[in-house]
Order: sequence, then C-alpha cells, then structure tokens
Amino acid sequence: MSAPVFVSDSAADARAGSVIAVTGGEARHAVTVQRRAVGERVDVIDGDGSRATGEIVEAAPERMLVRVEAVSRDDDPEVVLVQALAKGGRDEQAVESAVELGATRIVPWAASRSIVQWRGDKADKARAKWQSLVLTATKQSRRALVATVDPLATTTELVRMVREAVERGERVLVLHEVAATRLTSLAWSSAPQPVWLIVGPEGGIADTELAAITAAGAEATLLGPHVLRASTAGPAAIAALAVLRGSWSTTDAADDEADGGIR
Repeated sequence: MSAPVFVSDSAADARAGSVIAVTGGEARHAVTVQRRAVGERVDVIDGDGSRATGEIVEAAPERMLVRVEAVSRDDDPEVVLVQALAKGGRDEQAVESAVELGATRIVPWAASRSIVQWRGDKADKARAKWQSLVLTATKQSRRALVATVDPLATTTELVRMVREAVERGERVLVLHEVAATRLTSLAWSSAPQPVWLIVGPEGGIADTELAAITAAGAEATLLGPHVLRASTAGPAAIAALAVLRGSWSTTDAADDEADGGIR
C-alpha cells in the first residue's frame, strides 16, 4: 500500500538520513485523527513537488518526526483548468477530481452564463474552499505538487490570460460541444508543453465568449460524442490528455496497487 502524504516545508531541503518535522494541523491530523505511529512509513511533501519518504520516529499531536530514507521530485506536466462557476457544487466536484487526475493550477471563471456568483467576502471564502479541496485531493492522490487556485477571473481577464499563455508557447484548449476538432485528433510534441483546458458553466460558453477566447489563440476542441456536465468535462479531458501525451505510461506496473489504486 502506498504511503500517506503529509505537508511540511521541511520536505524541500530533506536529505536521506536526515530527520524532518511535520507540525501543527498536519501533525494533529496524522497522529490524532489517522493514528499514525512510530515505525510507519509516510511521505512528506512541500507542496511544490518535493517528496521525502521515510519512517516516523516520533509521533506527538503537535510534532511528528520522520527519518528520511529517500527523496524525489514529482515533475507533473503543467495542466491549467479554467473552471466556470457552476451551481449545485459541480464546480467543486470538477476541481477535486481534476487535481486527483493531474491539474496543477485552477482558475475560477465568472462566465456570462454562470448562475453562481462570487462577490465580496463570498469570493474569498469560496476560493479558500476550493484551495482546501485541492489540498485534500492532492493528499488523496499522493501527489507532491499542490495546485494553486487563482483569484476569480472575468471573461475579459481570461481572454488576456489566454493571449499571454499562447504567446509563451502554451497550448489553450476550450472545450465546446460543436467544435470541429476532436481532442483525440490533436498532435503533441515530444517536449512537455503547458496545456490549458477551459470549461464552461451548465448553460455552456456563450458565442461571444467563445469568439473572444479563440481570437486570443485558444483552440475550440470537442472532447467526445456526448455532452458532459460541468463537473466531469474538465477531469475527463485531463484523463484523456494523460493518455494522449503518455503521462500515465511512465508508471511501473510493478508498483501498481493490487486494488487498482482506488480509495
């Protein structure tokens, strides 16, 4: 079984043989909630890709010490999910699943057809909730990189971000049900390239928004033959990208979990 993941800045400078500390809420969760004990193996991550694997040598509610056996770094392909606000918690479902599948950055988008609105204090609280979901999903999927959650973007701001991303050589795909180009038909270079995926709200992306986003350099892309909910389109596209770009083919079959890695 893979080791549970806990977050601490100390993982950034960890070396094999050193002892690092997990403190505060992470230590309480590990020791008090999960009842992790001396002798158990854990992974400590810094949230920026660094991972320290080792054995617990001290377990107290406010401090868990881990003797490091190995250090590594997760070099996940950069995948930015632009998720339009959606009702019924579907946007939150999308964020959680997208992070488990490999999203490295989340951009909340106030699309013209978004029924849900983030205003004032609600915007800060909603963004904090998304960031909390990101952290939980990161630990669940045993990742070492905690995705960032941007401030809420308007369509005007998103168009500017798309233009800047394209100018940097990044690829921006806007998922749309009447696009002529299928995701599976796109060609990919062997060099890693950051990819953006833009997902609209329940009512879809307005024609004026689609025109502005594609004029900025985004490619309108059809995910598949069926129309997916706002909660599933982004995660499905990220999973498809992982297969198309070979991100999932690097896993050693010998390391696969007997249960398929499902928890």
